[in-house]
Amino acid sequence: MVKYALQKPFRMLLLVFGFASAAASQAAEVRPMVKVGFDFGGETLATVVYTDGTTRDIRSNDGLFFGGGASIFNEAKTIETEIALTYKIARISANNGDLEWTRMPLDVLVFYRMPRIRVGGGVTYHMNPEVTGSGLARNVNLQFDNAFGLILQADWLIMDRKTLTMALGLRYTNIEYKLQGTSASPNTSGMGLTYSVSF
Repeated sequence: MVKYALQKPFRMLLLVFGFASAAASQAAEVRPMVKVGFDFGGETLATVVYTDGTTRDIRSNDGLFFGGGASIFNEAKTIETEIALTYKIARISANNGDLEWTRMPLDVLVFYRMPRIRVGGGVTYHMNPEVTGSGLARNVNLQFDNAFGLILQADWLIMDRKTLTMALGLRYTNIEYKLQGTSASPNTSGMGLTYSVSF
């Protein structure tokens, strides 16, 4: 059982890097890429109740993400493969404690490019998903298994030059987490905004 848990993420990473190598070998151009964005929605993972009675939730798709990777273009520049590793965090802060929902998504997306837009989708693999607390919330420690999901995305190409592309987009993520040691499987189905630059 432990052996399988260790091998599955490794096989997934090998698959992603194998896909990246195949795409790069067929590529006319490979560019560095950075991205940032914000996702929202999904099931509630934790709720903070303030002293005035108001509440705030952390939902399974919530989080600011940032990171980078590579954009790989075919010769005609009609197909773009985007591979990115990001850090994603949602945080609720209070005077007496904080809650954080963190994970590291690895995304592999393939887009069909048109003059001013690109549309596509692909897979995402979330590593080390966890909700942790500090202060009065220090006993909160929810560990989830690494999870595999899907992304659909459409972007407006704000700038699309020979050596610089800026894209602003809307994306939909669907992924199911499993809380370690339980049968609980909160479903993430939510929207997000993303901004990326390849150069």
